[in-house]
Amino acid sequence: MAAAKPRVLYVTDLAYQARGRRYCDEDIQLSSRLREDFDVALCHPLDAAALMDGFDAVLVRNSGPVLNYRAEYEAFRTRALLHGTRVYNQLSGRADMAGKQYLLDLSAAGYPVIPTVDRAEDLARLPVVPEYVVKPKLGADSIGLEIVPRERLGTVAYGDVLVQPLIHFAYEVSFYFVDRTLQYALHAPHPDERWRLERYEPTAADLDFATRFVDWNTVEHGIQRVDACRTPEGELLLVELEDLNPYLSLDLLDTATRDSFVAALTASLHTLLATKPAA
Repeated sequence: MAAAKPRVLYVTDLAYQARGRRYCDEDIQLSSRLREDFDVALCHPLDAAALMDGFDAVLVRNSGPVLNYRAEYEAFRTRALLHGTRVYNQLSGRADMAGKQYLLDLSAAGYPVIPTVDRAEDLARLPVVPEYVVKPKLGADSIGLEIVPRERLGTVAYGDVLVQPLIHFAYEVSFYFVDRTLQYALHAPHPDERWRLERYEPTAADLDFATRFVDWNTVEHGIQRVDACRTPEGELLLVELEDLNPYLSLDLLDTATRDSFVAALTASLHTLLATKPAA
């Protein structure tokens, strides 16, 4: 008799309508590949807390913006931490998983991040530009984002929002990691089409840039996407460090790269499953 496979609860919102992406297609395909090594069951994020005790691990994938179900997500986290549930990504992340505070922390620490403040008295730290981006600290998927002209910065309700200069960058680029190993990179050569992505071959300097943020984070087992923009001067600046449920754009990859990613994810999940559950 074949040995029983580890049981993985795959958390996804197949009905979520994301601009420029089809969450459902990615999760149907990825979960089907994982069935080669695991017994996989898909569930909506609102059902995860009630179901997770019956599984060896919980894999959070395209579950949609937590902003839409904040109380339920916090209940899931609390229960998982209390019971020592193996969650992938690990719940120790301190980037988007914990809100946008990390952008303030990294900016203050001198990391190559788009300058970010959250207080009116700190606006002098930002470069003088015609327009600024104002977005919620707990936002995601551009929900609540607003472009504000400089003369209106005094009317912003500070406290729960971040303010950044609006940068007219050359392009955006994303680096996709499993654990601490880069799997591939994609970029959007047209600034006004964020999800029209093409393969990107990172330089050694690009890899150093992206790895610096993954090393800063506290996720040993998980998928992280480092989003950056290339300024007109050629500098890379961090836009976002997604460590909760990053969309992977797997449909844009060639077969070999996609297979390599699935193999890396599978190995990472096996490693997580072999670790002792957290107390």
